[in-house]
Amino acid sequence: MNFVDELKWRGMVHQMMPGTEELFEREQVTAYVGIDPTADSLHIGHLCGVMMLRHLQRCGHKPLALVGGATGMIGDPSGKSQERNLLDEATLAHNVSCIKQQLSRFLDFDAPSTSAVGGKDNRAELVNNYDWMRSFSFLDFTRDVGKHITVNYMMAKDSVQKRLNGEARDGLSFTEFTYQLLQAYDFYYLNTHRGCKLQMGGSDQWGNITTGTELIRRMGGGEAYALTCPLITKSDGRKFGKTEQGNVWLDAERTSPYRFYQFWINVADDDAERYIKIFTSLTREEIEAIIAAHREDPGRRELQRRLAEEVTRMVHGQEALQAAVEASGVLFGRGTAEALTQMDERTLLDVFDGVPRFDIARSLLEGAGTPAIELLTAHAAVFPSKGEMRKTTQGGGVAINKERLADAFTPITTASLIADRYIVVSRGKKNYFLLTAQ
Repeated sequence: MNFVDELKWRGMVHQMMPGTEELFEREQVTAYVGIDPTADSLHIGHLCGVMMLRHLQRCGHKPLALVGGATGMIGDPSGKSQERNLLDEATLAHNVSCIKQQLSRFLDFDAPSTSAVGGKDNRAELVNNYDWMRSFSFLDFTRDVGKHITVNYMMAKDSVQKRLNGEARDGLSFTEFTYQLLQAYDFYYLNTHRGCKLQMGGSDQWGNITTGTELIRRMGGGEAYALTCPLITKSDGRKFGKTEQGNVWLDAERTSPYRFYQFWINVADDDAERYIKIFTSLTREEIEAIIAAHREDPGRRELQRRLAEEVTRMVHGQEALQAAVEASGVLFGRGTAEALTQMDERTLLDVFDGVPRFDIARSLLEGAGTPAIELLTAHAAVFPSKGEMRKTTQGGGVAINKERLADAFTPITTASLIADRYIVVSRGKKNYFLLTAQ
């Protein structure tokens, strides 16, 4: 399987230096993608670059994931309007450790693949530019590296010009201005010491990457190439990966698997057709069949469902995917009482985010409890009157934790609490209420 061809049909090639395709035709290629470790989790904005490495390894080549332990202390102006906060060494070390754990879901760090080109080792490796930059003094860097790239060359880069032409209120600091030279040296170092011939990244990184190829040429290094993927956007032009809650993170503590699953299942049809190629490892034949089935009956949202399943399984595992699917069914009427009562607190609150909530005294549920008709009228205004509560119950329209309430006077006790705090009440098929025992 040819790596460049694989990226092309998936819509993952934006720019590519001449000679890149020929490189893959003649040898196993070591390539890298840089990852900014300014948080202890990746978010889905990182996924396109990570998937490029995943496809690279699946095609038998060797992926390097470079975490910018050194450059993360500086910040990259590319695509940014403000300078980043600088991080201390301990925070960066923690972030790097967390990121490697997440990357292990996408890349094989342990065993060479049977598809390795030429039988060579294609295990993924994590490298940290702090390892080779920590002992590099400022004077040594300016003498040995800085002299090879002119200020005029650096000033001509789009990322620099955008900052200087008013996109940032405070202009561009010298610290950030040096970023592209530091990134260029990373490429030179990996090219010289690890035989790395290709750097990949988002299209906003083209300037930084080509600075690296130029530095390698001027410092007498080997072959070097650049390949970028398009910046992923939504079909309406808005930024990909942002929600009202902010970034969609790969860390389950930051973004629950349920909310992660919901992000993908709610994307527009046009977006889903692009995303399933970029963010899954499904084959071309599988994807074309899914898209064809979806176009025949868009209402079933088969395309979004498969996209959500594949990405959630890859990031969080099968068990978390199953829990997310069951949690989704709870809200939309298909879930079981067992699925609801087994939900953890974080998922429960995500599922019922936005539904009316009432705080009730825990003492009302202790001992013999309180009749439902009293609890849902006098203490939580689920019903405006006892008469309406009785009538709806008699018609089978009231449920406690997805279990139909047979009698309006049934006592509700602490046995009904989910996660020892919550009770879910439904009135009819679509009206949910969340009671919280205080």
